[in-house]
Amino acid sequence: MATRTPSALINADRISKSFGIKHLLESVSLGVHEGQRIGVVGLNGGGKTTLLEILAGITDPDEGRVSRASDVTVATVTQRGELPVGATVADVVVGDGAVHEWAGDARIRGILAGIGIDGLLDARVDELSGGQRRRVGLAAALVSDADLLILDEPTNHLDVEGVQWLADHLVARRSALVVVTHDRWFLDTVATRTWEVHSGRVDEYEGGYNDWVFARAERSRLADAAEERRRNLARKELAWLRRGPPARTSKPRYRIEAAERLIADVPPPRDSVTLSAFARRRLGRVVIELESAHLETPTGTTLLDDLTWRLAPGERIGLVGVNGSGKTTLLRALAGEVDVAPGRRIEGTTVSIGWLRQELDDLDEDQRVLDAVEAVAGSIMIGDKEFSASQLAERLGFSPARQRTPIRDLSGGERRRLQFTCVLMAEPNVLLLDEPTNDLDIDTLQQVEDLLDNWPGTLVVISHDRYLIERICDSTWALFGDETLTNLPGGIEQYLRRRRELSAASASDRGGSQRATTLGQRSADQGAEAPAAVSKPTVSAAEHREARKAMNRLERQIQQLDARESKLHDELVAAATEPDRLMTLNAELQQVVADKEAAEMEWLEVAEKVE
Repeated sequence: MATRTPSALINADRISKSFGIKHLLESVSLGVHEGQRIGVVGLNGGGKTTLLEILAGITDPDEGRVSRASDVTVATVTQRGELPVGATVADVVVGDGAVHEWAGDARIRGILAGIGIDGLLDARVDELSGGQRRRVGLAAALVSDADLLILDEPTNHLDVEGVQWLADHLVARRSALVVVTHDRWFLDTVATRTWEVHSGRVDEYEGGYNDWVFARAERSRLADAAEERRRNLARKELAWLRRGPPARTSKPRYRIEAAERLIADVPPPRDSVTLSAFARRRLGRVVIELESAHLETPTGTTLLDDLTWRLAPGERIGLVGVNGSGKTTLLRALAGEVDVAPGRRIEGTTVSIGWLRQELDDLDEDQRVLDAVEAVAGSIMIGDKEFSASQLAERLGFSPARQRTPIRDLSGGERRRLQFTCVLMAEPNVLLLDEPTNDLDIDTLQQVEDLLDNWPGTLVVISHDRYLIERICDSTWALFGDETLTNLPGGIEQYLRRRRELSAASASDRGGSQRATTLGQRSADQGAEAPAAVSKPTVSAAEHREARKAMNRLERQIQQLDARESKLHDELVAAATEPDRLMTLNAELQQVVADKEAAEMEWLEVAEKVE
């Protein structure tokens, strides 16, 4: 039997688009077919979002044409995040359908919980934060049964757990996908194909981030001397990928062997022993210590209590936790900007802190880029290399011409790069980085990681970018909302397992509480409504025993289904690169959830007989 060829959903034929004298797309032809999951990468300002908006029909090309299948449905999430004023979250995500219609749909409930907006359904969208609005728009797209999802930076404003959930969801569903993302772990997990937008062209590659890095390294190997720096970076990145966990690559074995010959002489990303020794010389024995520290939110909620934490010279720490768990507050405490009484904060005498905040309000908009960098220092030593202010700015994506640009004319991503450049130019020996990957493209991220590989000092980084944390950090610490700070030797995988365990335990507790509450409420309601002269039907001793046995059986069944549900979540993560198995597991998960709900309802009915 012949295999059916996936049909085309959207075709772009020789499309071009310019803004002023800048050509973003020049005579580009490409298509999206059923079942394809395409990651779109490239420099900021290179045309990625423009390409997405043309495919979605939001923007028209200057030349060429875009055609789509007559019956195809498309759901689009852009960075514009326009939502109807006055509408509630429920209005935007599930429309005007009756609550009982969608509340009983496990798929919709799962999306609301996965995106983290299940507690916001009655809130007005114009009263939400920017991040919450983005998540509402994303949830509305995921709830739809669209044939094609077009998503622009969907992982922004999601924590590590949310990014994991979104990746699992997109891999499991049947929709085709075109997604712009700078999250390399997400790209490698989700994409089966990669488009690189650059110089007005779109180059296509099979596979996700790992395969794209391989292709760029191979292309760089054949390039001339002018591409020397890019080649070295690509080789270094490829070396790190190949030396880590088994890479997800679709390349034939002979090409993998060619790549391994290419990286045979590439050293590890950093010499941890040498850097640690140098850090001890720069920092001494004491870096930053928190003793019996107590941290609260502005509203008085305790985040951490009786915390003792000592940062060592050269230590590289990744800090993770759900949004609102207190990560930024802890970073501020390390920087000395938050009171930790009744505990205390101790700082070494030679400590110099460089703090990259999420906010961009510490830049003088009237200055030019190079002036802002040179105002900090004229040059800097990173490892055994000296960089002038202009060289470091160029390393982080500012061409000599762009260095003369006023800061007020920079994009958000460029301001983030400038902020990071200025932090490095101060030559700190302790770096506190709060979401450093926000608005940075992949090429710039590689440059940042390359600089940090040779940076001798203590590092604490908050990031939802799983790839970044696994690449530049040596240990992972987490905030789970239990007023303590937890070390995770197993890294991000251990964090996600622990979060699933906590969620399962919480759901089980809620289920038991709900059963008891519902049972009590039913009894109260029946008692209130029943006439005084009417008594409950008498239940015989035999019927009472049978009901008790049924309740015990159902409780064991619910516990078994709870355990199977938790195990299925783990199996879904393990099968991230096996679409067929993912679909099978997802179908089983939905059945398990339905069986558990049926068992809980039966338990309630039987419980009424044993009151």
